Amino acid sequence: MDALPQATPPAEAFARLDALMARGAAFFGTRYAIMGGAMSWVSERNLVAALSNAGAFGVIACGAMEPDRLAQEIAGTQALTEKPFGVNLITMHPRLDQLVQTCLDHKVGHIVFAGGIPPGAAIKAAKDGGAKVVCFAPALALAKKLIRSGADALVIEGAEAGGHIGPVSLTVLAQEILPFIREVPVFVAGGIGRGEAILSYLEMGAAGAQLGTRFVCATESIAHPNFKRAFIRGAARDALPTVQLDERFPVIPVRALQNEGTKRFLEHQAATIRRFLAGEVEKAAAQLDIEHYWAGALRRAVIDGDVENGSLMAGQSVGMVTREQPAVEIVQELITQAAAAIAARQAA
Repeated sequence: MDALPQATPPAEAFARLDALMARGAAFFGTRYAIMGGAMSWVSERNLVAALSNAGAFGVIACGAMEPDRLAQEIAGTQALTEKPFGVNLITMHPRLDQLVQTCLDHKVGHIVFAGGIPPGAAIKAAKDGGAKVVCFAPALALAKKLIRSGADALVIEGAEAGGHIGPVSLTVLAQEILPFIREVPVFVAGGIGRGEAILSYLEMGAAGAQLGTRFVCATESIAHPNFKRAFIRGAARDALPTVQLDERFPVIPVRALQNEGTKRFLEHQAATIRRFLAGEVEKAAAQLDIEHYWAGALRRAVIDGDVENGSLMAGQSVGMVTREQPAVEIVQELITQAAAAIAARQAA
């Protein structure tokens, strides 16, 4: 439900919030330490530029783009904003080195490596080219290793997030990592939909927060109206991770709103496993078949609007998405909620 109207917090509350966000905002070169989550097909030039123009930090989702396509997207974003923004690169991309160089050629200031541990050569190339490197750290030991490898900032993302997820909630990750990492800024992600939550993690030591699901229904988002309606209707309990049927065929969990496509994925896993057990297909081919099932499914939902058979990747914060709003309005809503929480404490 929509929040009740509230009085504008006093300037002192906003000043306190600015102080808590100072390290993260300085790292990005932005007004606020709010980072847009990189969502394939959604985080393209229009939404990315809108977030950066709103004072946040937009991030292009490169996904499976080839270098030439990424170059076009970067140039398109630069035509819409003069503010800083970043590019998210998937470490498993076969042309990762070329994508890094594409970012450097187009003067992208921040490169975010996701989807696995980035090769040391990719981190070095990015830093040597003048970019700041952001990496995802699912555990404290890995966080320390990434810092030694040259990461300039980290993101810790909980299982509440949408899309591909790890097994641990942000609540636990924050307690395990934030008190022990001071060398670089650490941004939190996963299930965040309101400013009060951002404030709580800032007070625990986070430099800022990454939000994805909350921005899907931004006016500037090119997501199909059907996709946006699914988010507006969705509740936290509707965003569930995919299920793995057989430990011999590992499936990276994907959190998404449940639909016919989700059910068919389970049926496809079962059918593929039966074919393997019957000797009709080798294990490697069966694994590849399962992994490729969702290829194009996200595009079908986001771009084509097929919300029954496509993939509705969404975080558990989807229940806090109640309407379509301009990106600047969403960002200001988050900031005002955080400042109001500070003011309430000061008045108590």
